Amino acid sequence: MVTLTAVHGDITTQQVDAIVNAANNAMRGGGGVDGAIHRVGGPAVLEDCIVRFPDGLATGDAGWTTGGDLPSRWVIHTVGPNHAAGQRDRSLLTSCYRRSLEVADEVGARSVAFPLISAGIYGWPKDDAIAAAVETIAGAATRVEQVRIVAFDEATFEQVREQIACAAEAGVGGQ
Repeated sequence: MVTLTAVHGDITTQQVDAIVNAANNAMRGGGGVDGAIHRVGGPAVLEDCIVRFPDGLATGDAGWTTGGDLPSRWVIHTVGPNHAAGQRDRSLLTSCYRRSLEVADEVGARSVAFPLISAGIYGWPKDDAIAAAVETIAGAATRVEQVRIVAFDEATFEQVREQIACAAEAGVGGQ
């Protein structure tokens, strides 16, 4: 069973096997989490994206690259739905978490740090973004042992922590 924890901090500093990038379809870097990961990871991350994803990546899918200069060995890139642009199919959002864990299993990652996918510039309602993350990760069949949901601000961290505690009380992962 996955141990799920909330972390208040910067995803680029997490000491885990893999961090998850909330990428865009082009897979060439961007703003928010994507921009931060590419800045800290250095040019090796972008170079690997170009080689591995010449045509980009579909919404809801995931794939991996090197971690470059990041403390994590791998970056698992996933493309969340853009709620603000009308992509409101929740199954695409939950697919991001499920596919990311499948990719983590493929590369042998045992610890993974996730941001809240689609909850930033893509405008997914934060409460539902948190619920989708916790439900999907807690219910996943994976060999990943430890998952962190990293929240950049204190208020979001508290919301994530509370949702994980509720899941743990219901007997579905969490710490």
